[in-house]
Amino acid sequence: MTLTFARQPIRVLGVDPGLTRCGLGVVDGAPGRALALVRVGVVRTPSDDDIARRLLTIETEVEQWLDSCRPDAVAVERVFSQLNVQTVMGTAQAGAVAIVCAARRGIPVALHTPTEVKAAVTGSGRADKDQVTTMVTRLLRLTDRPKPADAADALALAICHLWRGGTVSRLAEAAAGAAASGGAVSGPVSRAAPPPDASLSSAPSAGRTAR
Repeated sequence: MTLTFARQPIRVLGVDPGLTRCGLGVVDGAPGRALALVRVGVVRTPSDDDIARRLLTIETEVEQWLDSCRPDAVAVERVFSQLNVQTVMGTAQAGAVAIVCAARRGIPVALHTPTEVKAAVTGSGRADKDQVTTMVTRLLRLTDRPKPADAADALALAICHLWRGGTVSRLAEAAAGAAASGGAVSGPVSRAAPPPDASLSSAPSAGRTAR
């Protein structure tokens, strides 16, 4: 059995979760194909608002983005432990809202760690935010850098999923199909992605700042 993949573009909504600023970015593309920006922005909520109202604002905005952009998948940053537990909780709650919005429509959701996103976009898992923004600007052929960093991070999440998440998903499905039929998956599997930027290969470590 020879494994081949169609390289039709898909649309991914990237979500960089946060209560004060929740980055949203939609990108069209596929491994080995040019990327195209669809939409990018940031949902902001006042820090002195009630948590329920803030989450409702984020949910309303995400719902509108899903309705207008109609993505094929949603990529959300996986939150990891930090010293400020209260901030981490808010970030996780904002991410959960986006996940529920997508699940309500039956849209596949993937979680990617900051290191995975940095490695996919810059070639280095230790790249800082400025380097991620620079590469996102270059990859999407933008004339202006996306601001604030939350917007660039959301686009980076979408790009990461287009280049890595889709391939992993297809491989898993193919392997499951082969096992069910008693066959074996053979033949070359393309994992096309642009080469890493040499200038970023020794980037300093930068952790995620939850909002």
